[in-house]
Amino acid sequence: MSKFTLQEKSRYLFDNFMAKGAVSLISGLGLVSGLFILFGAILISGIGEFPEEQPWSFLDTLWETLTRTLGADVADRETSWLFRFEMLFIAFGGIFIISTLIGLLGSGIEEKLQELRKGRSKVVETNHIVILGWSLEIFTLLYELIISKNDSAQNSIVILSDLDKVEMDDILQERIGKVKTRIVTRTGITSDIDDLRMVGVQSARAVIVLNPQTEGNDVEMVKTLLAITNIPREVDSEYHIVAQVNQAKTLEIVQLIAGNQVETLLTNDLISRLMVQTSRQSGLSAVYREIVSFEGNEIYFNLEPNLVGKTYGEGILAYPQASLIGVIEQDATIWLNPENTRVFKTGDQLILVVQDRDGIKLGSNGQAAINQSAIVTDEPSQPSPEKTLILGWNQNAADTIRELDAYVADNSLVTVVAESPEAEAILAEQSGSLTHQKVQYIQGDITDRSTLESLNIPQYNQLIVLSNSSLSPKIADSQTLITLLQVRDIENKQQGHTSIVAEIIDVRNQVLAQVARPDDFVISEQLISRLLGQVAEQKYLNQVFKYLFSPEQAEVYIKPIGHYVKVGEPVNFYTVAAAASQQGESAIGYRLSANAKDPSQNYGVVVNPDKLQSVTFQSGDKLVVVSNG
Repeated sequence: MSKFTLQEKSRYLFDNFMAKGAVSLISGLGLVSGLFILFGAILISGIGEFPEEQPWSFLDTLWETLTRTLGADVADRETSWLFRFEMLFIAFGGIFIISTLIGLLGSGIEEKLQELRKGRSKVVETNHIVILGWSLEIFTLLYELIISKNDSAQNSIVILSDLDKVEMDDILQERIGKVKTRIVTRTGITSDIDDLRMVGVQSARAVIVLNPQTEGNDVEMVKTLLAITNIPREVDSEYHIVAQVNQAKTLEIVQLIAGNQVETLLTNDLISRLMVQTSRQSGLSAVYREIVSFEGNEIYFNLEPNLVGKTYGEGILAYPQASLIGVIEQDATIWLNPENTRVFKTGDQLILVVQDRDGIKLGSNGQAAINQSAIVTDEPSQPSPEKTLILGWNQNAADTIRELDAYVADNSLVTVVAESPEAEAILAEQSGSLTHQKVQYIQGDITDRSTLESLNIPQYNQLIVLSNSSLSPKIADSQTLITLLQVRDIENKQQGHTSIVAEIIDVRNQVLAQVARPDDFVISEQLISRLLGQVAEQKYLNQVFKYLFSPEQAEVYIKPIGHYVKVGEPVNFYTVAAAASQQGESAIGYRLSANAKDPSQNYGVVVNPDKLQSVTFQSGDKLVVVSNG
């Protein structure tokens, strides 16, 4: 014997039916409507009262009932009262049914709209770029991808993050505005296979995995890579994944998971290197900002059969509107600034800094345009011990000191001032591995005037202000600005000059940083974003950048122009490039000291100038070269 009554069973079935959503509700209402119309037709036929002398057939009665139900058309006065009441009854029923139907349709549409606003519908895209995650880097990254010179007919970007779709769309509308590129947002978990299928990673031309530095570890990024590689590709090519990695120990795990399908950017290490290099060479960050952006001169690869059999030195003078910095051999081996006598072989690709591909055209007057009398040779000075002051502490501080040790001379000193309990212990542990410098730690508030005044800032060769990553970007940049303003004021009163470089997190605070007049600044999120965009569009650029930003091969240096050509005398860049080539370096630009403080002139930095254009350099101007030391 059943313990449930017929009423309970009926109610349960009804509840289940109603829970199935708008489609079930509408179909159910259609069934009720049909039964009601059929009942009305049977009622009229059974009573036999018609508005005309001739009785209606059942089909005519059914039709008349249907039309009046839908139209609420009550019978006119010529009909009998009985018929009028019959039609009135049917009209009331029709009004009830139609109003219910409209309500259900409205609810169903609203439900569908809410579902769409949740960002859970499948993305129907191919050959697109997928960005997984959300961080401050996403805005510059999107801008770079939008302006990239990609030849793909389908230029669309899909973003998957755990943020609400409406929130993402509102933020993008505010920060990016209207653009021609289609940007699609979806809400989900970046390590969930179903969510990754939803955004079409299996058919994307590139997948970018954002991994904010504030998260510290790489656990979620590793889970995301595992999920991606477990989804079979729906196109012939392998995955092209570009991933931010925060910890060096994660690199081996990433390679085990994805092999050559993933290109990694070791974020913390990269920022440390850039901070060290820019602190010792003012203007370097402006050079990097340009060559890693799609907006200015960037790095291209070019196969040039006409140079086969010629030397690298000849190749430097071969392009009037492009700057040669290296070679990629047929087996993908990369050489930056190789020896001038190296001969180009079949299959070699040239690595060029150029505005766009239209500028990659061979010239014929390189040697003829050189003014040999303007070329000078200056012996480089021997390095001397340096003093470096680091204000602040973050997860990159220890790496920054380690990177600095590779550049300074013996008996150098680095002083760290911070309010970080763990900093002193970390520095004590690290000091034993340093070769060329000693470490000194001072506990203090870097925004406190008395603390800064006690440091005797003019004694230092360079000063680095690190951003506090434990704070929000807005507060951290504000703290950096306060420190910079006070440091510059103290330095002016003490009549000294120390090279000052500051780390800025949010690119929107660049203008504020300029007020404090640092010699240079590194906008970390901007550089990382641009690198992600570049590598997403050209896979082999990652290895080029890794060499360019490290001492493994050649690096970018900014050196006095007087070491290469005579100052005060007009020379073209063919002459400058030839002078640098004679010293085993590849010239890619220059910096004019007169414009060093002018952001509208890119702080005096000119990358890849027209080699036929004449320039009169002054004392204090610099040459930008790719050099081995």
